[in-house]
Amino acid sequence: MPRIAIHTDQAPAAIGPYSQAVRAGGTVYLSGQIPLDPSTGELVEGDIQAQARRAFDNLKAVCEAADGSLGQVARLGLYLTDLSDFAAVNAVMAEYFDAPYPARSTIQVSALPKAAAFEVDAVLVLE
Repeated sequence: MPRIAIHTDQAPAAIGPYSQAVRAGGTVYLSGQIPLDPSTGELVEGDIQAQARRAFDNLKAVCEAADGSLGQVARLGLYLTDLSDFAAVNAVMAEYFDAPYPARSTIQVSALPKAAAFEVDAVLVLE
């Protein structure tokens, strides 16, 4: 089964040898999105909620570039540098997703690229 790279200018360009997403059959594997402004490549200003919104906006743009939507996301991975931000990120996630919610893991990490406080990746299943 061929892998098809997905790219959009509406999300930050990959910072290395990877694709924003790859489609294999009806499944799209989305790389991690940190809160970079796609027009500047810079980390957004603000608190964890501002960072989470930008990262989810980036994720949404890649889903749309794959002809999908956040409503088709089957699994999310959330990465935070401080788990005390978990409730705030949950509140932002509820702005982007409706029940039934995707399966999810949440992991505290020691650091993220560009000193971001939040990153999200996903698996999208196209119908």
